[in-house]
Amino acid sequence: MMTSERYVNFVEHLGLSVPLVQAPMAGVSTPAMAAAVCEAGALGSLGLGAMTADQAAATIADLKARTARPFNLNLFVHATPVPDPSGEAAWLDALTPLFASFDAESPKALETIYASFAQDDAMLCVLVDAAPAVVSFHFGLPDASRLAALRGAGCLLVASVTSLAEAQAAARAGIDVLVAQGWEAGGHRGMFDPEAPDAQLGTFALTRLLVQSQPLPVIAAGGIMDGAGIRAALDLGAAAAQLGTAFVACPESAASDAYRAALTGPGGHTTRMTRAISGRPARCLGNAFTAWGDTHVELTNPAYPRAYDAGKALAAAARAKGEFGFDAQWAGQAAPLARALPAGDLVALLAREIAAGSRS
Repeated sequence: MMTSERYVNFVEHLGLSVPLVQAPMAGVSTPAMAAAVCEAGALGSLGLGAMTADQAAATIADLKARTARPFNLNLFVHATPVPDPSGEAAWLDALTPLFASFDAESPKALETIYASFAQDDAMLCVLVDAAPAVVSFHFGLPDASRLAALRGAGCLLVASVTSLAEAQAAARAGIDVLVAQGWEAGGHRGMFDPEAPDAQLGTFALTRLLVQSQPLPVIAAGGIMDGAGIRAALDLGAAAAQLGTAFVACPESAASDAYRAALTGPGGHTTRMTRAISGRPARCLGNAFTAWGDTHVELTNPAYPRAYDAGKALAAAARAKGEFGFDAQWAGQAAPLARALPAGDLVALLAREIAAGSRS
């Protein structure tokens, strides 16, 4: 098992010149983005949670063709959902008027559209074969055998946590580095149990708590958009900062033009935590979907990712009619601070801002 003492300075271990991780952002990150970040001296990442094993293998090969530097591959480790026919039917009934407004029919039933890494043996084989420098986990932890296989391939193991209790569980499992995901963070909350009470700790409060309470290196994540924010995280004891929303506007991002434009619109100033889109709590730009969710809180969401099956179908129906307000426009607080720079240039700018101690 890799010891915490060996990786107190994981930035040095990976040979990074900038204490920065580009967040994996499944559906938004691309091999071009991750490679540009890596080549600029930070840790680029790919989110594989929405891919099949074959898709992941092709995407990893693309990334490896672009850079020889260390990179991070991220997996979802959610509980496999149990179908709830009656509850899911009620959910689809509630969505039917929205589908009808776009001249579309709602799905007749929901599917589990993403496999959890907890049961995906084919994905494990892909990862062991790829042997990336870093493998990270969201929504929970794989079992001991999967962690041992990845450790045996030489991978540094990283897990997102939202509380001290989750951090302690990760340490017991043999995780090497923690991502302290604050309430401000865009995208899905990394809670191991989405039905458990959420203390909603902010990024800096959680980072400091973890730094003071346990020995593993901590990466601060959530609402950090510039070098001043990274410097603040480092001053609190973080080994690095993870930024996601800051990279959405980069040309290498897979984000749509509407998504990019929305970052600096009204929704960027009013991000919302919602379950309506995917079935799990996730921070999104305020849009038509979050507004619908706010007015239907009495409904019980289908489990993740089955709710997402309906959410994606609705977004596609809306886009076909020129409406983009039902897209999953994940973003953290302070989204309007995003800068539309090439990813490598953004990393270089962030490095200068860190060195200066404040945003230029």
